[in-house]
Amino acid sequence: MGTLQRGLLVGLQTTWTLGKIIFPITLIITILGYTPVLEWVAQWLSPVMGWIGLPGDAAIPLLLGNVLNLYAAIGAILTMELSVKEVFILAVMLSFSHNLFIESAVAAKVGIRMSVVLAVRLGLAFFSAWMIHLIWKGGSEVAQYGLVSSGKEAEISSWLAIAWKGIESATLGIAQLAIIVIPLMVFIQIMKDLNWLKVFSKWMSPFTKMLGIRENTSTTLASGLIFGLAFGAGVMIQAVKEDGVKKKDLYLVFIFLVACHAVIEDTLIFIPLGIPVWPLLIIRLVVAIILTVGIAFVWNRLEKKQQVTGKEAFHEN
Repeated sequence: MGTLQRGLLVGLQTTWTLGKIIFPITLIITILGYTPVLEWVAQWLSPVMGWIGLPGDAAIPLLLGNVLNLYAAIGAILTMELSVKEVFILAVMLSFSHNLFIESAVAAKVGIRMSVVLAVRLGLAFFSAWMIHLIWKGGSEVAQYGLVSSGKEAEISSWLAIAWKGIESATLGIAQLAIIVIPLMVFIQIMKDLNWLKVFSKWMSPFTKMLGIRENTSTTLASGLIFGLAFGAGVMIQAVKEDGVKKKDLYLVFIFLVACHAVIEDTLIFIPLGIPVWPLLIIRLVVAIILTVGIAFVWNRLEKKQQVTGKEAFHEN
């Protein structure tokens, strides 16, 4: 079997594996978006918003971003009159925590506990919002939105039309996944066969070493940073099979990626909100590095302690 055939086969297998997760979740969440359920949850969350410097109705875009996607959240923000500081807080929170159901389920498919993914993403979102609320005293002027219109979609009234909309959204999600994953897997297979992957891993090694992870995670790290968590998971599924990635490295890579992934798309998408986007990127990158390095340091210390304890127990026996 040739390089292109192997890459195509792996790409199709990965798309199928992730598609089985993405399709039903997208379908269910899209349908829920046309029911009062999300508004009820937003009302329930509204008292919490005051703790992080946001009005009660800010719970709606926050909820939409987490159960649907960033586009839904930004569409909701564009219909609201918020201050620059409030929009920035929402943007930072959404950059850490969005599309939770799909991305958490995809990470779980790789072997990461969903509770870890949810705890890291929601924890970073609310902690960062609280810190910005405490530290930043400016930004009280009304935010000026630009570049896009906040026009609403045509209303859908029947349950059949809602279900069809859900199927369309889910199918589009799978198509978008395939468009990225299949060429990516073909490219990675070419890199492997030409030994470019080893060169790339060595080039990335100073960064992976700083994070406390092995070189064989570099492709996953780069894929997740550029294309997103779901696509990074697609690469990692294959890396676990072929490259023998350890569970520790698996967790550290995904802890980094849940904090900082799809940095180009997820940064540029906030431009219509009229806020500076460079701070968003810097905050995500710095937090991801500090968090991953910190966890790797603690993990290494615990491993050494266990080794010492094990040796002492062995000598006593």
